[in-house]
Amino acid sequence: MLRASGLRKTYVTPAGDVHALRSFDHAFEPGKVTAVLGPSGSGKSPLLNLLAGFDVPSAGEVWLGDVAINRLPERERSGLRLRSFGFVFQSFNLVTVFSALQNVALPLGLAGVPRAERDERARETLERVGLLHRADHLPHKLSGGERQRVALARALANDPAVVFADEPTGSLDSANGALVLSALEQVALDGRTVVLVTHDVALAGRAHSRLRLLDGRLDSVDHGGATVPEAGLQDAALTGPAPTADRAVPLTSR
Repeated sequence: MLRASGLRKTYVTPAGDVHALRSFDHAFEPGKVTAVLGPSGSGKSPLLNLLAGFDVPSAGEVWLGDVAINRLPERERSGLRLRSFGFVFQSFNLVTVFSALQNVALPLGLAGVPRAERDERARETLERVGLLHRADHLPHKLSGGERQRVALARALANDPAVVFADEPTGSLDSANGALVLSALEQVALDGRTVVLVTHDVALAGRAHSRLRLLDGRLDSVDHGGATVPEAGLQDAALTGPAPTADRAVPLTSR
């Protein structure tokens, strides 16, 4: 389980301290999609950077199982990100001169997986998102929705425990956005933790839980329609119903 405890992030500037995140506590459950919402400046990006180990908190801890991520040296955090985390971004971040297959195989190569094995695993992962037939296509030959599904396949290539999706539907139309979210729902059904940062309230409504940030604080948690105020967070039960995938991409567990 990915868990944040007493998380704070303060940036020291000439104009004074900026409190980007204040006393954030939450456990992100495996098998669930958790959407993080809030206006610009609410703390979404600092939270994501801390959870993923790109940054270290001013106070508090980030745990993945029994490992305190923030206590690890940068090199070990980088290795943990490669092994345990997958990332999907709004801008896709695909290598333009690589085919879909090569983009998916890229993190496997960084992890030292032999060529034949990484190509096989990349093909399996592309098949899981319904794009094996596009394996040899360059990104500019793919639609926006296809590029995001390639990015999702790349995020899944190393079989991560946690998938972070930062505005993954922000560059897509509503139909492709719903398709990508359905794929993320299926990723969660595989037993992974999915953390979704989004401004799209409609898409966030399909998540199992919604966290709302305001001025660096956890303002509320919504489990399946019941909003839990901050004061009651520690005793809140995570019992929200699973969302319904309208256009699910079949992702069969390996």
